[in-house]
Amino acid sequence: METSEKTNRMHLGRKISRIRELRGMKQEALATELGISQQAISKLEQSEEVEDSTLEKIANVLGVTPQAIKEYSDEAVFNIISNTFHNTSSDNSTLIASSLNYQPTFNTIEKIVELYERLLASEKEKVELLKNK
Repeated sequence: METSEKTNRMHLGRKISRIRELRGMKQEALATELGISQQAISKLEQSEEVEDSTLEKIANVLGVTPQAIKEYSDEAVFNIISNTFHNTSSDNSTLIASSLNYQPTFNTIEKIVELYERLLASEKEKVELLKNK
């Protein structure tokens, strides 16, 4: 019993890595949000211990609490997924509910900004063409 408790408390870096991956976030994105390098994130994810202040910042970016990171376990995640997506009814209500909670793996704001910049560049080209006529 003591070994499982120790394993659950150990290696906060791995837990951060798993939660980051589950959120569909790359190390670079987490590093950018925290204002540090990707290499620093890599080193942090290899660390067994993480300072409380750093853990709080990471938790905030990942959208979880520091306690959730400390208590994270793969087994709990698999249980939640299993219980959420286990549907024996024929009306597909679970499928519909899960599609309403869809979380894209890309940053939608970045995609919108990228699209806006492309549209703006296109409009500038049109203006230049009209000026040259």
